[in-house]
Amino acid sequence: MASNDPSFLTRIRRALPELHPAERKLGDFLSDFPGELASYSASELADLAGVSKATVSRFVRRLGYATYEDARRHAREGQASGSRLFLAPAAAAGDPIAAHAEIGSANLRDTLARVDVPTLDAIAEAILSARRVWAIGFRASQPFASYLRWQLTQVLSQVAAIPGPGHTMGEHLASLAPDDLAIVFALRRRVAGTETLLSEITASGTPMLLISDEGMPPWPEATWHLRCQTRSNGPLFNHVAVMGLCHLIANRAIERAGAAGRERLRRIEQMNDALGEL
Repeated sequence: MASNDPSFLTRIRRALPELHPAERKLGDFLSDFPGELASYSASELADLAGVSKATVSRFVRRLGYATYEDARRHAREGQASGSRLFLAPAAAAGDPIAAHAEIGSANLRDTLARVDVPTLDAIAEAILSARRVWAIGFRASQPFASYLRWQLTQVLSQVAAIPGPGHTMGEHLASLAPDDLAIVFALRRRVAGTETLLSEITASGTPMLLISDEGMPPWPEATWHLRCQTRSNGPLFNHVAVMGLCHLIANRAIERAGAAGRERLRRIEQMNDALGEL
């Protein structure tokens, strides 16, 4: 599909007022659970929505698709984009707490299995030797950038989470230098300018640690690209592995900071005591 084509969900919403009752029933169902079309055959979808297979065929033609497979392919594009509606299952069974624990554990295990000690140590050394560390994140990525910045301040004085309120990225990118380190979180759904941002960081000569979900293809220009598993059995991405990776990186940096790091930690504790903040 061309980039300016209406999305699968947009097509459904536009068509709903003109649909016949059975088709509207299917349209209402897919408005809530569009991922079901991406996941099931036409006959399976008909059974799930409580309509006939003929209704499914008429419905996809009403949306402007030549075949069911064309509609399914377009729905999968929406699924890949990270829309929460495409992640929402029509029904769930079993123990939700056990299922949540299982998928989170699997995501963490599979993510960390792809990180070796030499890579981890190289990242830690780059953090500690950088003139300034920039932790960058938008939308769902922003809290992880802020968390990693907060943890790294235990041993670093020059670390920032950007962009801040009212900031533009240009104000920060102009300050990047080859002896800095950019840590970019690029989790779905990514903002439209993500690829441009990554290219500008590369052009600045600044080393880059890119942390993304598994849906982002490898980014060759990144110094390191760590891809986190975010599989979920619910409507939201599971970010357990992202937090676990942040925890691992911060701990390793603090461990390798040595005497200088411990001295900063002591000064922080002394200030906390003097100010009575904690």
